Amino acid sequence: MSGAPAGAVAGIARSVRIAVLIPCYNEEVAIGQVVRDFRSALPTATIHVYDNNSSDGTREVARAAGAVVRIETLQGKGHVVRRMFADIEADLYVLVDGDGTYDAQAAPALIQRLREGGLDMVNASRVTDRTAAYRRGHVLGNRVLTGLVNTIFGKRLSDMLSGYRVFSRRFVKSFPALSAGFETETELTVHALELRMPIAELPTRYIERQEGSTSKLRTYRDGIRILRTIIVLMKQERPFAFFSVIGLVLLVAGLAFGVPVVLQFLATGRVPKLPSAVLAVGLVMIACLSFVCGLILDSVTRGRLEFKRLAYLSHRGPESDPGVAG
Repeated sequence: MSGAPAGAVAGIARSVRIAVLIPCYNEEVAIGQVVRDFRSALPTATIHVYDNNSSDGTREVARAAGAVVRIETLQGKGHVVRRMFADIEADLYVLVDGDGTYDAQAAPALIQRLREGGLDMVNASRVTDRTAAYRRGHVLGNRVLTGLVNTIFGKRLSDMLSGYRVFSRRFVKSFPALSAGFETETELTVHALELRMPIAELPTRYIERQEGSTSKLRTYRDGIRILRTIIVLMKQERPFAFFSVIGLVLLVAGLAFGVPVVLQFLATGRVPKLPSAVLAVGLVMIACLSFVCGLILDSVTRGRLEFKRLAYLSHRGPESDPGVAG
């Protein structure tokens, strides 16, 4: 689950440039060990730590451990990911949180899987039997949000919110990176699903934080932000479905108000409930407008998707290499 043959590590190191990207905020306790673990797992990779306004000694500890340290002043993981993807040139990118909860020794296996299949992303799905590592609230929230994304965009991943992934160059350089905070994982997932990229998922060990290290994730606040991001992405990428749902709700409401008025008019020739009649007509008209907006925006979205696909294809893809296992 968490390792790769020594030959695979050597083969990967000789043939590609690997960048390990670690966004950090107040991770003084864990970051030194994280950097050392990845230097051991991927000896020739360059370890990049981007500090996000830490008030502790994160930068000093990371630098002492051998990482290249830079600073991103815009607060939020999404801002850090955007900066890292823009700044760093490599063939393969390993994105991992700096809290020490992910298994660095799994990195060669993740990279090997990506290269064997010529993939653009390999997601490390979290496996643990430690309650302290993966709280029930986070497990439930992840399942609900992952299930929602799977329903809307296609079921290809089981752990959408994992902070440990390997990317090809063309994924990184075509990723728009518009989010600001922890919702960046949702954006990464939807980017891969929308462009129908070749992706895979491997189970990896997940452990609790070290003593003295605290999580920056807020279950309810960040869960709401992620849900909002999913809704926004659905509106942008699935506008016909989004506005059709709104139109259907408005149409049902309009009929609920209008049918009794019409029946009464047919029976008596009078419209005693004029406000209900006006409201019903208004709701039905707005419902029709919503359907029309969905149709128009669906055509616009198709054009945007074609443009995004061309931007994605403009970058060199990963080389499919069945021989990396040596």
